Amino acid sequence: MHQLTYVVQQALVLVLVASGPPIVMALVVGFLISVFQATTQIQEQTLSFAPKLVVIFGVLGLAGPWIGTTLLRFTFRLFDGFPALIGH
Repeated sequence: MHQLTYVVQQALVLVLVASGPPIVMALVVGFLISVFQATTQIQEQTLSFAPKLVVIFGVLGLAGPWIGTTLLRFTFRLFDGFPALIGH
């Protein structure tokens, strides 16, 4: 049971680490656009959506190989340790 808890904990940490770069960049871009909109008083909705979308796809394009490698490494470790999880 302890090993299963450890695997679930590692999976949750992996989700946070893998989703971190796009989320952080979306927050930064959203903040910068909000400051720009507040200073210029331009309240266009697409002004905040489109740049965030472009940045998220850009970050996923750059960090995609790293995220994929990290997920693959976790999956291999999980499959290697599967017999210990079921108790054999």
